[in-house]
Amino acid sequence: MSDASYRDAIFSTPLDRVARFSFDEQVVACFPDMIRRSVPGYGQILGMLGLIAGRHLRHGAQVYDLGCSLGAAGLALAGTLAPDAFRYTGVDLSPAMVARARETLAAECPDHAMEVLEGDIRHLDYTPAGMIVLNFTLQFLAPEDRDAVIATLFAALEPGGVLVLSEKIQAADEQENAWLVERYHDFKRANGYSEMEISQKRTALENVLVPDTLEGHHARLARAGFPRSQTWFQFLNFASLIAFKDCR
Repeated sequence: MSDASYRDAIFSTPLDRVARFSFDEQVVACFPDMIRRSVPGYGQILGMLGLIAGRHLRHGAQVYDLGCSLGAAGLALAGTLAPDAFRYTGVDLSPAMVARARETLAAECPDHAMEVLEGDIRHLDYTPAGMIVLNFTLQFLAPEDRDAVIATLFAALEPGGVLVLSEKIQAADEQENAWLVERYHDFKRANGYSEMEISQKRTALENVLVPDTLEGHHARLARAGFPRSQTWFQFLNFASLIAFKDCR
């Protein structure tokens, strides 16, 4: 197995026509660097997953990581929890992501019950779960599909289970949103991205990543049946929410 990852330079040269962003082999090769330099607070969100699971997860319960990419959430949980504390199922639509995630988890977590499935989270047959993680995944689904997905996940959770939902967000207020976007671009510049890279990636993600407001996320969770949800983390226009199947 090769664990090599490369610096994200996908949009570093001028492109006659910027293609729609996709999670292909090129993205997989540089994904750890891309996430580190593009998603504020990603490491902190991962670091909290084991602590959240330790507080809310029934021993031995099922954990789903939907849109698992390279399995970083699984690695974070395995780094905190004992092998018999949970069963992990990662799901991703990208064959390249699935292949690399399977290799990584098998090598890094050989004693944990870890599997990675290639599939569409909208059509998965879910077993009862104690925790479901949606890290920057819902934003890539068509907006009209999102309510049904969250309702399905509510039904799949056991009583006392939790959903962790991390997303790029937009502010309802236009001026506030513009400030957040500008500071996010400053964050990317500080991490070495050029103006051309920022512009070309923004174009590639247009109509592929469609963010909601925080208020929209909480309203959707309530419609699905969650009695309580809260925003536990925000860094610029990136946030993570937790929703509880009951209010304990």
